[in-house]
Amino acid sequence: MSFQINPLHAIDFYKADHRRQYPQGTEYVYANFTARSARLAVMLPDSDDKIVFFGLQGFIQHFLIETWNEGFFQQDKEKVLSRYQRRMDLALGEAAIPTEHIAALHDLGYLPLKIKALPEGTRVNMRVPVLTIINTKPEFFWLTNYIETVLSAELWKSCTTATIAFEYKRLLTQYAHKTAAPIDNVILQAHDFSSRGMSGIYDAAQSSAGHLTSFIGTDAVAAIDYVEEYYQAEGVIGVSVPATEHSVMCMGNEDHELETFRRLICDLYPSGIVSIVSDTWDFWRVITEFSVQLKQDILNRQPNALGLAKVVFRPDSGDPIKIICGDPDAPQNSPAYKGAVQCLWEIFGGQTTAKGYKVLHERIGLIYGDSITLARAQAILMQLEAQGFASNNLVFGIGSYTYNYITRDSFGFAVKATWGQVNGVARDLVKDPITDNGTKKSAKGLLRVEKNTNGYVLFDQQSPEQEQLGELHTVFENGQLYIQHRLAEIRQRLNEAL
Repeated sequence: MSFQINPLHAIDFYKADHRRQYPQGTEYVYANFTARSARLAVMLPDSDDKIVFFGLQGFIQHFLIETWNEGFFQQDKEKVLSRYQRRMDLALGEAAIPTEHIAALHDLGYLPLKIKALPEGTRVNMRVPVLTIINTKPEFFWLTNYIETVLSAELWKSCTTATIAFEYKRLLTQYAHKTAAPIDNVILQAHDFSSRGMSGIYDAAQSSAGHLTSFIGTDAVAAIDYVEEYYQAEGVIGVSVPATEHSVMCMGNEDHELETFRRLICDLYPSGIVSIVSDTWDFWRVITEFSVQLKQDILNRQPNALGLAKVVFRPDSGDPIKIICGDPDAPQNSPAYKGAVQCLWEIFGGQTTAKGYKVLHERIGLIYGDSITLARAQAILMQLEAQGFASNNLVFGIGSYTYNYITRDSFGFAVKATWGQVNGVARDLVKDPITDNGTKKSAKGLLRVEKNTNGYVLFDQQSPEQEQLGELHTVFENGQLYIQHRLAEIRQRLNEAL
């Protein structure tokens, strides 16, 4: 039997007995999921401290519906109960956790939960909930926060990745305008290289789906499958190009590196785009010597059906700012001093934009995919602009430095209960530690979110009637998904927010 996640076990152990810890007579528990602070997020200085809400729909379909149905409701009841009892007994002590409530949930046949949320693809202000969750039947009050662990684990990263991807797009769009580079090119300028740095391939699919909310350049095949399955993605979802790796170049032998380049450019890929890793040995030799010897071959390549015929050199080590823009500490007029873009301009030339910025010849290009961060990308674009080069001379490969050097605390995501009902009497709940700086202070009571000119604003301590108003709408209730967003809609919302 293959390993599959048991949805009952997708918890921290301490969740198992909270049911008995709540006051006797507890009937409802109401919680929310909120980004509380961007103080640990590595963002651009002019970022407006908003997050992109993304990932709930995939989580609902994959986990709350498919995993719970297949791994719990459709399983034999006695088998489910015995497995749960064994897991709890061995970890917490014999008979430490009763199972009557688990049996009752299995008998019910669905998750008695209601989730209200903002539309996916919206940019949400700090400390404003993106969703609320409450049990729909009083006897299952324990279930709201029972799923906190998996709700948090499955959502924080998709939101964080989508947020950072938007910041890259905002940055690239800004410099495209400043240097009169084609705006349509921006969706290809940040290419997702992050899969190998993720915590497993499912994490890679979910995380890289966040990248696809702003860009179409990706090497994450599983992410395309994910958004097709859960976000009704159609048409052009993600694209890539033929590309080499170091094993390919090494196998060709250093003494025959030029021949490897020629075989790739002329024989294997005589048209279209091909990306060739170029620093296996001497990057500057490739850029200043091999490119000269291959110049006519490169210029003679024929456009494919999309009109593309570009050879892309890929440096993959060193300081990306210095490699691309030049190192002022290198010997004057050396290739390292000039940087890769200037070297290629001197060999291939190119055109200028309407604002006078230089663009490399359409048959040649650069992609840099090692250790790229938002700050480094901004520094590179600033230096290229200062040197008179347009922003579209480079594609950024976005990998682990961007999409895995993050945590739940990057934006302070947390699930917190703010309201409950005990023996028919409502209780407003609030967390406000005296030892904290205010970051962990929660909202209080029932919540309503409204939209204003600055985004979204939270109103707490609402009446039940007021809670029904605002921008949070029922997405999931009693095992059913009620609102679905297409990837195209999400992309459109984000485009409108640029």
